[in-house]
Amino acid sequence: MAARFRAAIDGGSRGNPGPAAWGVAVLDEDGACAGGHAGVLGRATNNVAEYHGLIEALKYAARVGAEEVEILADSELIVRQVVGLYRVRHPDLKPLHAEALRLAAGFRSFR
Repeated sequence: MAARFRAAIDGGSRGNPGPAAWGVAVLDEDGACAGGHAGVLGRATNNVAEYHGLIEALKYAARVGAEEVEILADSELIVRQVVGLYRVRHPDLKPLHAEALRLAAGFRSFR
């Protein structure tokens, strides 16, 4: 069981919206990339792609039995929505935000 899980996430699209993808880099204790995975979404916005990266990282953390999860992300919007500083207004982001919070609640700690 991996008690601690740390990952860097990203998502993006060519055009906004446009062809989009997400990625997860699993980090070891020293911050080096120890693995990862990525996926293609088709046509989506940057923010939708970022949320997919977060959700996939949280699903992966749950699969490996993580209890403490730290996610590094460069999207100010996603980070501030997840920690509750920004409201989620866009209808495409509401279900993704809800899914991310549901998954995050399954860990002893999440940051």
